[in-house]
Amino acid sequence: MNPFAGNAQAAVDGQKLFSVSCAPCHGKNGEGAQGQAEGMRPPDLTRGVFKAGRRDEDLFRVISDGVRGTEMPSFKSLGADQIWRLVAFVRKLSAVAPVLNGNPAAGEALFWGKGDCGRCHQMGSRGNRLGPDLARGSRRSNAENLKKAIVDPNDDITPGYAIITVVTRDNKTISGLERWLDNFSARLVDESGNEHTFLRDEVTSVTREMRSTMPDNYSKIFNEVDLNDLVAYIVKTRSEANSQ
Repeated sequence: MNPFAGNAQAAVDGQKLFSVSCAPCHGKNGEGAQGQAEGMRPPDLTRGVFKAGRRDEDLFRVISDGVRGTEMPSFKSLGADQIWRLVAFVRKLSAVAPVLNGNPAAGEALFWGKGDCGRCHQMGSRGNRLGPDLARGSRRSNAENLKKAIVDPNDDITPGYAIITVVTRDNKTISGLERWLDNFSARLVDESGNEHTFLRDEVTSVTREMRSTMPDNYSKIFNEVDLNDLVAYIVKTRSEANSQ
């Protein structure tokens, strides 16, 4: 049993450890930062679903021993207390705050209607895959973080969803969401969902912008009630998807 379970200060201390030891691969929010570790796809820790098992002891074992055959190393050198603090923080990543006064049915109507969120996002079998799958990718599980992501999408860009702009040798400019970028090639998906791949020697320039393709005017389109309803719909759908 984690001796720091439910200890708020331990989770804060664990976050500091996480930012140094884990964030280079997992990202500062634990969502699996493929953009920060080229070619690596660490699991999304914010979903609260772990291959190692559901118990704190299982998380402790993975952090302490590492995972053979993967990029996950052993952190046994941190010591037991520090590892337990990391476990406390990882648990906090997947803690979903209740949505007060949110109406999921009204949120669903806003999501597919006025917000036109399905133009980029997938929810279950509906929508498009240009943006993150909101039903499965629960990187912003806290209700307040979800609201902030809606009204201020540029504050924290999901790794792998930055904007890449490529200028070809025949002076064509193509922009889209990053799917891969290294010293040799770039792959992006344009707003129509078409994928483009370029070798570095085929283009004159490749630039990456850490900004979101989401509209930045949702704070004007949605009032507080609307935002609560939207978040309620996302959380409800996500909970149903993760329970399957």
